[in-house]
Amino acid sequence: MKTGKGIYVFILAILTVSTLAFWPLPQDFAGDELFGKYDYDLFKKPGRCGQCHVEIHKQWEQGMHSQSYTHHWDEIEYFELAVPHTEKDEKVAGVKAGCNGCHSPLSFMAGESPSQPVVKKTRANEGVSCVVCHSITGFKGGIPFNFNYIIKPGNIFQGIRGVGDSPEHEIVENNFFSQAEFCGTCHNEQSPYGVWVKSTHLEWKEGPYAKEGVGCQVCHMPGAKMTNAKMGDRYPDVHQHMNHGAHDEGKIRGSIEMRITPDAREVEIGDPVKLTLVLFNGKCGHKVPSGSAEERQLWVRVEATDSEGNVFHLPVDRKGFEGEEHTITSNEPAYFDIGEIKGIANFEGLERDALPEGDRIFCLPYFDPKGRRTICQWNTAGLGVDYRIGPRETKVETYTWELPDLITPGPVKVIAVLRYRRLVKSVADYLEVPSDETVIIEVNKAETTFEVID
Repeated sequence: MKTGKGIYVFILAILTVSTLAFWPLPQDFAGDELFGKYDYDLFKKPGRCGQCHVEIHKQWEQGMHSQSYTHHWDEIEYFELAVPHTEKDEKVAGVKAGCNGCHSPLSFMAGESPSQPVVKKTRANEGVSCVVCHSITGFKGGIPFNFNYIIKPGNIFQGIRGVGDSPEHEIVENNFFSQAEFCGTCHNEQSPYGVWVKSTHLEWKEGPYAKEGVGCQVCHMPGAKMTNAKMGDRYPDVHQHMNHGAHDEGKIRGSIEMRITPDAREVEIGDPVKLTLVLFNGKCGHKVPSGSAEERQLWVRVEATDSEGNVFHLPVDRKGFEGEEHTITSNEPAYFDIGEIKGIANFEGLERDALPEGDRIFCLPYFDPKGRRTICQWNTAGLGVDYRIGPRETKVETYTWELPDLITPGPVKVIAVLRYRRLVKSVADYLEVPSDETVIIEVNKAETTFEVID
């Protein structure tokens, strides 16, 4: 369909509605069966696990799994946008409970809807804890997504070894822990409209790493020689539990390789020079950005500096594909559904990218039921063109620049800088999200030179 601005929006077909409590999803989905099924008391607290698994517990505390419910942006998004929206729109009503099938599994299984605010310091705050993961035995259906994991609480914990003599609990070997599908139960997600709003596991499955048997755990839980418990045996491949990803600068920096070259080394004033920028995703087993792609930003800016220090911005050449306007940075008004959720009359929207305009941005646009850009994944009814960088994919961008008369003869340095931001700044500012969520990280850069001659 077309919006009033002529923006093409591809609305995905809504999947057949089942009898599920939360989403109209395929019949093999069974995550809603867990709601209200188990009491908190059936699950040990992370601190107890940490008494023996000291180092692993410390790693978990520093990682995002421990903050899946308490992280400031997740808390704001849930309580200020998602929960109020569920009370206005029956279509998304199940999100009030369903979000926590992955963000706070214990509160979900305890039947809390919504879960208690973070300030209450209940066990909802434990997020994705030790006993949640190590009590999972598999998943139901053909595709892992929307918390369709099978979980059996108790004193039998799943792992990859199946050996050890623990005075605290039994240990069972479970190969599922080595499979990417384990991660997919939460890192794949469909919206109430049947749209894949998170598909990290599916992106991996369609890519080269799946064919080579290199799963999520290889990169995000690398092995190290250590003991995994105080009195345990020493192993050469104990998986680390920080699960580095989008919130770790060390994981992001250098993840995309870059080169830029001019088509001539000497260019006369008034003549064009064409610069070709090559970006290669040689390190990520999924698309970049992945996960909550509606709020992640990855963009490249190219600037030229002449011999006197004058700086010129080079806009990217347009390729002419459908929906390309969403892949060029723009500050046109967007995210109008935020105002509707908050009940603000005549809400004027927020800057779409909150970035300098004219640069290539590698993104997957999300559209609400009215065909407008949205940052609310549960309110996503359609997707735009997927212009992210896939695993081992090379993106080629060109910059055709007619040298201006005011440029100074001599050497010109051209620098392309690829930057990443976890959340659109206009949204963060409006919702008063702490500034660390909008820190700009330099992923990589590439340089070249050419000579300007009279």
